[in-house]
Amino acid sequence: MQSPLFAYNDQQTQERWSLQNKHMLRVTLEGHDDVLARKGTMVAYQGLVEFDAEWQNTNQRRARARTGEGLDLMRCHGQGTVYFANLAQHIHVMEVEQDGLTVDSSYVLAMDSSLHHEVIAVDSVYGISGSGKYQLNITGRGRVALMTSGAPLLMQVTPDKYVNCDADAIVAWSTGLRVQMQAQTHSSGVWRRRGTTGEGWELSFMGNGFALVQPSELLPPQNAQIGQGLAAQYGMGQHGARGQNQGNVWS
Repeated sequence: MQSPLFAYNDQQTQERWSLQNKHMLRVTLEGHDDVLARKGTMVAYQGLVEFDAEWQNTNQRRARARTGEGLDLMRCHGQGTVYFANLAQHIHVMEVEQDGLTVDSSYVLAMDSSLHHEVIAVDSVYGISGSGKYQLNITGRGRVALMTSGAPLLMQVTPDKYVNCDADAIVAWSTGLRVQMQAQTHSSGVWRRRGTTGEGWELSFMGNGFALVQPSELLPPQNAQIGQGLAAQYGMGQHGARGQNQGNVWS
């Protein structure tokens, strides 16, 4: 049998974490190094690998209920190779070290089980209740795989060059950065997008580190129930993800 499909063979590598291609993550398990992955993102595996739902403690459950931020994870353990993907999004592997990584949980695909994660708050500069933004803080040493809709932009932040990012486009940033959430508006109604620009809340980063931005202000619909019409195919309307929002990323 012959086909161009045979060009997409398994990529052989000695690295534990690697990319099969820009849309698929390949992780090798050796029996002592569990991986935590977003539930339902395993697309294939080889070897003796088991998948179990990851237990959440009381504080994690309360934080998820109060903020909407958190991770529904499965623990992958055993010996073999596992392939992960989610909605054909671009995947990027990052090494987490002492500085830590702050990320929107919607963009986390997988991480080493040695890493610790907890929900933190980014306060609004206006001090308005409910206008802040909650994120996931990942600390320890290990690797984490992030997802973006398209190829991202990594912006360096220095003491003499701060960076502003749309709150819906930011994916992750160095935990050590100082962050403020603000709405650049000249109107007393800070909830209203300013003028006709369509721009609203943004995050301002100061210090030393980086900010990772994706070329989209929304993720593809997670768990969308596709109905009829073009709008539904893109997750809009009563037949799309917004109409069928069951605690997914469109909150």
